[in-house]
Amino acid sequence: MEENDEFLLTRPPRRPGQEPTSRLTREAYGRMRDELEGLRTTGRERMGERLLHAREFGDIRENAEYDAAKNEQGLMEARIRVLEHQLRDPEIMEAPAGDFVQAGTVVSLRPVDEDDPEVEEYLLAHSAEERAPGCRTVTSSSPLGSALLGRRVGERVTYDAPAGEFTYEVVSLKPYVS
Repeated sequence: MEENDEFLLTRPPRRPGQEPTSRLTREAYGRMRDELEGLRTTGRERMGERLLHAREFGDIRENAEYDAAKNEQGLMEARIRVLEHQLRDPEIMEAPAGDFVQAGTVVSLRPVDEDDPEVEEYLLAHSAEERAPGCRTVTSSSPLGSALLGRRVGERVTYDAPAGEFTYEVVSLKPYVS
């Protein structure tokens, strides 16, 4: 039994109407747990050393090194809080199988409006924390991700982005398996 399976067995059942704190694959869950553990231990130790070293430069009211270290510490602590929240009660997702695009699918897209279009691969995921080698991650709530949901091979997808309107053709799709 993997360590991640242990979490699934020890997690208390959700109450009716209780939503998971995030939706993650096993791989993302494990990677995020490792990152959280690293930030809580060595990350905080290194930050303490950096702050101690920065204080040696003199008055902290006029110490740019100390200000930079405090800002970095704040960012690190914010990341710890985000990870703690997402890992509190996640739903562990398996890669879906099917002939339409859904979260957990690797989608190959060809831009329609370009002269020499190259096929691009995207992982459609519930969370921006998901990663797939050689793919960009697109969340299901993003403009492209929401336009892709439910599409099939051969269909065209048009969506609005800050840089304008884009149209893609769905070339292929497959479930993401790590």
